[in-house]
Amino acid sequence: MLATRLTLICHAVTPLQKQGRFPDDEAVAMDWQGAALSLAHRYKATRSLVCAPEARARQTAGLFGADAVVEDALRDGDLGQWKGQQIGQLDTEALGAWLTQSTCAPHGGESVDQLCARVGQWMASLEAQPGHIVAITHPFVIRAALLHVMQLPVAMFYRIDVEPLSATELRFNNVWRLRLETDMAKSTPRNESNP
Repeated sequence: MLATRLTLICHAVTPLQKQGRFPDDEAVAMDWQGAALSLAHRYKATRSLVCAPEARARQTAGLFGADAVVEDALRDGDLGQWKGQQIGQLDTEALGAWLTQSTCAPHGGESVDQLCARVGQWMASLEAQPGHIVAITHPFVIRAALLHVMQLPVAMFYRIDVEPLSATELRFNNVWRLRLETDMAKSTPRNESNP
């Protein structure tokens, strides 16, 4: 049986992230058109490139290739009326409930439980699709994928940090696994005579 390789890449940083606001359908904070295809060499041409429907994910996908297919299951968590809002200006009781109760959605959007179920269903659909899938998506989706693979409780959702443009490698061969890789160019031992 051939394995499924899933590389989850977080979209590039956005102006709202820099301002401490919840995401909306905003663009990335870089010249993504000028940087088009600048990261295309990272993955073989035999990969499938998919991305979330939001502008920031589609623009980031353009760094990796011009052939990205929009996958709705990769969309960001629906934050309802909190979209674009500054985190520090929200009702602290509602925010606290959302951060501690995975079934809670005080913003009127999607709960963490609902997001995790959606991502888990999508990942289950990949199990019969061998090959390499490069998916450009959001921190919340990547967190949900890690919970699914590691079979962690939803309470761990907020203990995972996902940086812009970071890559998370997952593999499926009868079971999902997290794969930690190294960049050999960066980890080459230093010569004793060259400090």
